[in-house]
Amino acid sequence: MAEQALPVLDVRGLKTVFRTRGGEIHAVNDVSFHLNRGEVLGVVGESGSGKSVTMMSLIRLLPSPPADIRAGQVVLNGKDLLQMDAEDLRHVRGAKVGFVFQDPMTSLNPVFTIGSQIMEPLRAHMGMTKAAAAARAVELLELVGIPDARKRLKAYPHQFSGGMRQRVMIAIALACDPDVLIADEPTTALDVTIQAQILELMKELRRKLGMAIIWITHDLGVIAGIADRVLVMYGGQVVEHAPVGELFANPQHPYTRALLKTIPKISGAREARLKVIEGQPPIMTGAPQACPFRARCEYRHDPCEKVNPLRRGGGWSSSGPGP
Repeated sequence: MAEQALPVLDVRGLKTVFRTRGGEIHAVNDVSFHLNRGEVLGVVGESGSGKSVTMMSLIRLLPSPPADIRAGQVVLNGKDLLQMDAEDLRHVRGAKVGFVFQDPMTSLNPVFTIGSQIMEPLRAHMGMTKAAAAARAVELLELVGIPDARKRLKAYPHQFSGGMRQRVMIAIALACDPDVLIADEPTTALDVTIQAQILELMKELRRKLGMAIIWITHDLGVIAGIADRVLVMYGGQVVEHAPVGELFANPQHPYTRALLKTIPKISGAREARLKVIEGQPPIMTGAPQACPFRARCEYRHDPCEKVNPLRRGGGWSSSGPGP
């Protein structure tokens, strides 16, 4: 029973730096979180807040140089991915951790058929024969709701719509029954009708397969509909971490409150206006010492210029800042 309670993924103190001609950019700063089996963890924040870089750091997809993972542990099923050699890590990617990138237009190779791209991880990671991989590819296309699956194996990416390409990307990510699926803004490039279809598809796949999902987005409406818990990121840090219901009902961090105010509301009041967060996200040219949100925060005061409250407890929780 105790073993079943362990998280499938446990991230501790992750730090990632980019070395540039202008100095070091501290893109991920002491990020920690866990992911339970069958759970959906939402990761939200503005562009540049560190969401995608954090998740790509987990499976070392960032080019090195310029990226340098300075510290941390990424424990997947008891094994630290940051300590694995390149060959072992190659077998984790795709097999244990699936990744759905945000742009289906460029994520698929245009010169290979859909079938060959789905079959590749099946043959590489699971040792399937060509015939077995083709049969499994048909099952995966049917699973993600693509009609005439057997015929579509021979089609090329340009023969699919944007929504169908995204379904193919999900099929590839699910090919080897991964323990964790990382979805990096998978509905951003799609219209709202297709977005809704993809969200319903992911909910159904979660029910059928019981996999854990990390869903990266800037859309809090999407998070409200799919996530169990939420990480709010700003300046490469986790500024708040709470169950989704508590986050919307009782946000603690000023940045979370500001984000929630930007959500359009259906109201009969003519004076209701869309709120904006004034200013720009910080350029993280040094290790964070002061509060990264201080320049844009309506609650800032003198200590914010000298102390980063996030360093005290690793991020605010639903009960307030850490001790």
